[in-house]
Amino acid sequence: MKIALLQMNAGTDPAANADVLVKAVRDAKAGGAEILFTPEMSNMLDRNRARATQTICHEADDAVLASVRDAAAAAGLWVHLGSLAIKGDDPDGRWHNRAFVIAPDGSIAGRYDKIHLFDVDLPSGESWRESAVYQGGDQAVAVRLPHAVLGLSICYDIRFAAVYAALSRAGADIIAVPAAFTVPTGQAHWHVLLRARAIESACFVVAAAQTGNHEDGRSTYGHSLVVDPWGTVLLDMGEQPGLGFAEIELEQIADVRARVPVIANRRPVAEAVRP
Repeated sequence: MKIALLQMNAGTDPAANADVLVKAVRDAKAGGAEILFTPEMSNMLDRNRARATQTICHEADDAVLASVRDAAAAAGLWVHLGSLAIKGDDPDGRWHNRAFVIAPDGSIAGRYDKIHLFDVDLPSGESWRESAVYQGGDQAVAVRLPHAVLGLSICYDIRFAAVYAALSRAGADIIAVPAAFTVPTGQAHWHVLLRARAIESACFVVAAAQTGNHEDGRSTYGHSLVVDPWGTVLLDMGEQPGLGFAEIELEQIADVRARVPVIANRRPVAEAVRP
């Protein structure tokens, strides 16, 4: 199975980001991919909420989503749209960080709202409060593709192994981790966390990422990865934006699970007792 990953330097203008995404769909198809994976916040990366409010839309009105659906249908390609900032209906006005799986006919085959929200003060002086802007999801999601089951997660979810246990229980063969990782946390943890999730789930992990210095002033780590079920990195895209390709052998999953049967041997664990 040949897959494509878009490593992206998204800006604050959804229309400009849509152009990048549509081109990536066409190029992924031309390169022989069966599915394209894009990063978290593919429609808009903008930490200025007042400015972002002027362009963020409800799902039904999102022009980026519509453009990618049209491009997927024209190309006959599966697309995992890593996530979009979507306006919600919550009384407090919070948005949703929502992933979409788009089928080759342009229909939406699955949706996932990011469960874990990044609230932290970093030693670098950066401060993030995703929960002030976004409403977290509460349900793990897996989507059946023609030859595999795709499990969905987003960025900060990678630090919470229970999400990936739930996805492997649902039969995931591939788990997507679209991201916009900060540079300090990326340098420290990105590779080790993605390899760990692949090993413990005994499946492929595909992580399309944002990269570089963005229009809103933030910097992201890049290094979009494909990791196999044994924990081997098959693709590392470094720091440059662009399109990457990888071949994944789905038959490897059964081989790895036979060698180290982590799925078969997994047991429910009760809460720890503290003496």
